[in-house]
Amino acid sequence: MGEERFEAVVIGAGQSGPYLAARLAGAGRRVALVEKRRLGGTCVNDGCIPTKALVASARAAWVVANAARWGVRVEGPVRVDMGAVKERKDAVVQASRDSLQGWLGHLPNLTVVYGHARFVDAHTVEVAAPDGAVRRLHGEQFFLNTGARPTIPDLPGLCDVPFLTSTGMMDLGAAPEHLIIIGGSYIGLEFGQMYRRFGSRVTVLERGPQIIPRDDEDVAAAVAEVLRGEGIDLRTGVAFDRVEAAPGGVRVCLGASASAAPTVVEGSHLLVATGRRPNADDLGLQAAGVTTDARGYVEVDDELRTSAPHIWALGDVNGRGAFTHTSYNDFEIAAANLLDGGRRRVSDRIPIYGLYVDPPLGRVGLSEREARRSGRSVLVGKRPMARVGRAFERGETAGFIKILVDADDQRILGAAILGVEGDEAIHTIADVMYARAPYTLLRDAVHAHPTVSELIPTVLGDLQPLGPAA
Repeated sequence: MGEERFEAVVIGAGQSGPYLAARLAGAGRRVALVEKRRLGGTCVNDGCIPTKALVASARAAWVVANAARWGVRVEGPVRVDMGAVKERKDAVVQASRDSLQGWLGHLPNLTVVYGHARFVDAHTVEVAAPDGAVRRLHGEQFFLNTGARPTIPDLPGLCDVPFLTSTGMMDLGAAPEHLIIIGGSYIGLEFGQMYRRFGSRVTVLERGPQIIPRDDEDVAAAVAEVLRGEGIDLRTGVAFDRVEAAPGGVRVCLGASASAAPTVVEGSHLLVATGRRPNADDLGLQAAGVTTDARGYVEVDDELRTSAPHIWALGDVNGRGAFTHTSYNDFEIAAANLLDGGRRRVSDRIPIYGLYVDPPLGRVGLSEREARRSGRSVLVGKRPMARVGRAFERGETAGFIKILVDADDQRILGAAILGVEGDEAIHTIADVMYARAPYTLLRDAVHAHPTVSELIPTVLGDLQPLGPAA
């Protein structure tokens, strides 16, 4: 087997890998980009892009079905053409994939290799192609961007029945009659509302005492109110017993819990949405001297370097963020430090993310729960979305704005905006946090009317001490 030599080998073409490979190649280095599956990783193929395309279709269906609220009359029942919905989603994905492939395919110094890479020593990987051919790549530096995959819980009977994950949901061409979802966090809730709007009955089963367990109780309660208002059956605090086949579908058996007697839920389809695990267990990392933590994530320092000084890990596989934007920022950090003489660090990043139910949730910085645990003296401001002109005019007033401030240094600690355009308005707060400016800068700002952001100064103008937890 001949050995091909590169200055840099990037393993995985998710949100960090292609951009870093391009920067390195543009700097004159000979680079190999290895991809096991499809260019673009989870975001392009199974995550952000396809799911948000489906969310857009579901939103359109909901608006048409509820058009009378805005004085618009639609004659006859609303019919969702799921074949056309899937075709649109697939076209959006294909356009993104083609764009990425066309760009990478024309870059000098860059070789794209398809197959599964595995270290055989600290500077060599063997790449097994789908056709069985094996290439041996030697690299001076390596960059891991292998992402994550759905976690499959150890639930009796689960592996004996058909079930879907977030990946398998992409292949559905029809709305399930009754979709049962195990897991009440971000993936499960987005799919739950989406398919409810497409016409499915939906039941969400969550083991914890609330949905979106990592968020504050008031946020979870408000999201639950929205979803239940659309007819979604949300059950929390459930005790899973087993999963069985049922006539025409699947049966989930629930044991007795603090809030419910033993019961059975039967549906046509089952979605397992209980989290994700890193794609690090089949890379031969031990041969390269790369360590992982107890959860299987590749351990990295503040500049994304692993325990092997010539290997970096970026994106979901390093456990330092599970979002497209954090993966892309990992690329920016690595590129700046390696090529631009920078000293950028992961710890400079402020957590920010969204839950793309409708209305969306935008979150930045500390939650109320985390602020309490920090030991700081905390001020809080909170207003319902019914006070927001944009939300009131649109007739979509669910949710609220909540902002947390450090009483001593007057800096914003975090915020949650659940409501119309909350995923956009949250960046007004994030930018002030990155500027390390006092909250008074934003409190005294003048925002345009009518917008969601215009209420943020008002919220900051009426801060109160954060009281004890309920």
